Amino acid sequence: MALEEDDELSYAPRKKKPESEDDKRRKKIVPGSLMKALMRPGGGESNPSDGDQVIYHCTVRTLDGVVVESTRSEHGGKGIPIRNVLGKSKMILGLLEGIPTMLKGEVAMFKMMPQMHYGEENCPVSAPSSFPKEDDLHFEIELIDFSKAKVVSDDLGVIKKVIDEGQGWESPREPYEVKAWISAKTGLEIGIKTMTRKEKTVIYVTNQYLTPSPLLPVIEGYGEVHFEVELVHFIQVRDVMGDGRLIKRRLHDGEWEFPMDCPLHDSLLRVHYKGMLLNKEKTVFYDTRVDNQGTPLEFNSGEGMVPEGFEMCVRLMLPGEIALVTCPPDYAYDKFSRPPNVPEGAHVQWEIELLGFEMPKDWTGLDFQNIMDEAEKIRVTGNRLFKEGKIELAKAKYEKVLREFNHVNPRTDEEGKVFLDTRNSLHLNVAACFLKMGEWRKSIEACNKVLDATPVHVKALYRRGMAYMSAGDFEEARADFQMMIKVDKSSEPDATVALAKLKKQEHEVDRKARKQFKGLFDKKPGEIAEAQVQDRAGSEITGENQKNELSEPLLEGNEPQHSNEADGGLRRMGWFFSLWPSGGRIFAALGLDRCTIL
Repeated sequence: MALEEDDELSYAPRKKKPESEDDKRRKKIVPGSLMKALMRPGGGESNPSDGDQVIYHCTVRTLDGVVVESTRSEHGGKGIPIRNVLGKSKMILGLLEGIPTMLKGEVAMFKMMPQMHYGEENCPVSAPSSFPKEDDLHFEIELIDFSKAKVVSDDLGVIKKVIDEGQGWESPREPYEVKAWISAKTGLEIGIKTMTRKEKTVIYVTNQYLTPSPLLPVIEGYGEVHFEVELVHFIQVRDVMGDGRLIKRRLHDGEWEFPMDCPLHDSLLRVHYKGMLLNKEKTVFYDTRVDNQGTPLEFNSGEGMVPEGFEMCVRLMLPGEIALVTCPPDYAYDKFSRPPNVPEGAHVQWEIELLGFEMPKDWTGLDFQNIMDEAEKIRVTGNRLFKEGKIELAKAKYEKVLREFNHVNPRTDEEGKVFLDTRNSLHLNVAACFLKMGEWRKSIEACNKVLDATPVHVKALYRRGMAYMSAGDFEEARADFQMMIKVDKSSEPDATVALAKLKKQEHEVDRKARKQFKGLFDKKPGEIAEAQVQDRAGSEITGENQKNELSEPLLEGNEPQHSNEADGGLRRMGWFFSLWPSGGRIFAALGLDRCTIL
């Protein structure tokens, strides 16, 4: 039975490769339209195939022996052979079919009817002027060389032939610094970008890619230059943020492979570093080998313990690597505890050596209690970051635990309750982070995850109500605050305060809306009153004002139990239309249904 199944699989129809344009052209070939005579045998056993670069001389003659055109200098040509890539370059049909039958060094004569050269219908190659494309012709071809090639530019202006394979897989990226041996035999950067360290190659560059360079003389009168290049070494230079401000320049290679062996995940890192000001003297303001008695700096990534630019670059390093990092003030010490001898607004350089790192503990195989202990450590770290105002880092910590929780399966009811309570707490902390970031909708989504699991969760109702109020969804906010009282009488004081603030906020937005659109519908047809965009007489409800009025959001695991949090933002007008339906229809007709109350 197994044999029968194998037979069925072996005879199963395979998906056909799409037919190429060259395959369609080959179907036009009829017997006798292309004939080959061997003039000099070649060497080797292999023939060119699709993807190979072929280099050949070509002389075209009439059947009477009159030379029509040639690449050879003795027949009036430039002496430069033709270079094509089979399956990529545009070629006449006779050569497309004939060259793959040749060996290296072979000379052959192909007799072609017009449909096999430039007389082919819809020939992709234009015939030279005064070319006898209606005649049978002889094409004498000498196949000088063929090899596998990499097409670097789509227009075949830059092609690379590998002589010796390089080491590793990493290639230079812009901006980069390279050390290379270059031999110009008669876009170079485009080809170098595809090379690996120690690779030796020939790069063929056509004249449209030959740009002025201080490294090479200007060469006039050539359609193509061949560069024989050996990439001795390159310094990988990374524009970390893509705006040219935070630059990491590798001075000494590290061990193993990039980026698989980099500390991309939160890890315990050990580094030596020297910090310098970007002034004329390159003043050193700190050196771990001098100022720290030779003891390296140890820090946990993802906890805001070093400047952001410093950590971003160390995450892209390999053990043993030394890098020079140039950093702008906002990613250096303007948003971090600044050393006393570093002035405000200073651009700095760090020379960093990554000695090693330790990955975080793998939870695989841990029992439930150990998993919860590890989760609590990360949650506590997140709470510390939140209090320090490092909201993004705090959120990342909570979300890390939530991702790990996807693989945790409690085995008892007691474990299930502990797990559910911890997960709800983490979701509410994520919601608090989104509130601080002004991401009201995402805060609501985080609260919904708690309420889906525990529909009567008072803290989730309260936090979602605050998010609704900040988003301008007053009815939804009121419903959540009222539900709090129904679910838990002890939450009534917090809910009452929140409802009072909600009512005050509604009145303020309503007042501003009435003032903004006052007189809009008192005009004659065709006239529209100029709406007042800003209420200069009263204070606006903004995120800053609300921060003054309302207390900061508290995290789960911190006391008191019920927090008063809200941040301001743009208000929606859905409530306005619900109070005045006819006004809503008029606004829609005027195209004002998308107005925002500022």
